[in-house]
Amino acid sequence: MGLDRPKSEEQVNATVLVSQHEGWTELTLNRPERLNAFNEELHHALAAALDAAASDDCRAVLLTGAGRGFCAGHDLGDSAESAAPPDLGAALDTLYNPLVRRIRALRKPVVCAVNGVAAGAGANVALACDIVLAARSAKFIQAFAKIGLVPDAGGTFFLPRLIGEARARALMLLAEPVSAEQAAAWGMIWKAVDDTALLDEARALTAHLATQPTQGLAMTKAALNASSGNALDAQLDLERDLQREAGYTPDHQEGVRAFTEKRPARFTGRAR
Repeated sequence: MGLDRPKSEEQVNATVLVSQHEGWTELTLNRPERLNAFNEELHHALAAALDAAASDDCRAVLLTGAGRGFCAGHDLGDSAESAAPPDLGAALDTLYNPLVRRIRALRKPVVCAVNGVAAGAGANVALACDIVLAARSAKFIQAFAKIGLVPDAGGTFFLPRLIGEARARALMLLAEPVSAEQAAAWGMIWKAVDDTALLDEARALTAHLATQPTQGLAMTKAALNASSGNALDAQLDLERDLQREAGYTPDHQEGVRAFTEKRPARFTGRAR
């Protein structure tokens, strides 16, 4: 599929740039002077953009960063300006944890294009996405040990499940960077891509996902989200229930017709 021109883009000084394409939305973290580090304004802008992407018109989302980095994590400048130690647990409760839950619960694929450093919460927000591509120059850093903090934004959940406990423990206790190619080899991300090709490949992938059976993909996300906490019997029951629901969708019927007629399927993404 060729890449279409964006239908619209929000003002260039927004902390999250929103580009609307045919069936999919591109969200760009836009604090490049701070390596797109999270502050409260960026959190609220990204939450609003993800909520808007939950509409039926959007069938896939691409998340990336402006400038030379994806996201450097929490903006430590905010904490440095505070006279008293900040309540970081409150920040997780009100900002980071809802963000991770939004990404995981969104009923459409979320692709992440990591265009540079992804550190701290920035790395873990990337890992919360469904498919992660990274520029070969990108690095993932569990930087929390450098400032006496605990990995957050789902890092202690996602990373051991992606690369195993031994590697996850070492990365979090040592705060050593992982290259994009090593992350791909370990299964932390989908693939490493040449820097100049990253956005084109990520956009083409997101555009492709926007043409696929959206309801079926949403149910696949739901099954995967539940699998780590379910025993086999519970997961089998969940698969049965989701498959029953998927079987009633117009896209399943279209997929079967297309298969029997030996033609490409034309999925609409509709629930009924």
